[in-house]
Amino acid sequence: RLPPHTPRGGRQRGHAQARRERRDEPDGASARSPRPRVTVVQAIPKSERSELAVDLAVQAGADRIIPWQSDRCIAKWDGKPGKAEKARAKWEAAAVSAMKQSRRLDGAHVGDLLTDIDDLADALADRPWAEPVDSVLILVLHEEAATPLAQLDLDVDEIVLVIGPEGGVSPREVEAGQPVVLGPEVYRTASAAAVALGAIGVLTSRWAR
Repeated sequence: RLPPHTPRGGRQRGHAQARRERRDEPDGASARSPRPRVTVVQAIPKSERSELAVDLAVQAGADRIIPWQSDRCIAKWDGKPGKAEKARAKWEAAAVSAMKQSRRLDGAHVGDLLTDIDDLADALADRPWAEPVDSVLILVLHEEAATPLAQLDLDVDEIVLVIGPEGGVSPREVEAGQPVVLGPEVYRTASAAAVALGAIGVLTSRWAR
């Protein structure tokens, strides 16, 4: 039954809108609130691998991705006016596509460009989820780190994965968090986040069903 003073056409428009929203949602998708949440701070890869890094990270469960123009990045987003906005829009499109592929209703958030690791705390403050975050673990993936990811206590509200570019992170950037190594292999910047997310999924309750 329509509420008083509600035009019948309004209900028809509402139903049409609902049908459009349902078509936009991937079949079998469901909302989720995993713990810990995982933010990927992804150094900008070379152009041919840029959207691939986003695609793999979102499929593996990233809750948000922050593009990062690190000290050793070859690719630059701030060289021309409007370039950062266009590049970020491509990352957002890749994230939405990967979200639909993996049947997720969330996790496609791409943050603003981070140009200096010293500003990481400000970039992390604007979280796209509702639940509070009281504990954060910042992990800097580094092939020469002495601590394996599997040895860490991951019982926190949010894990931040800092992924360097092809040339690696600079000495000052390593100090942004706890340096960790995933294993004996060295991964490309486009796949490192996805591998780390898989490990976190097994080591925490993120993959519990």
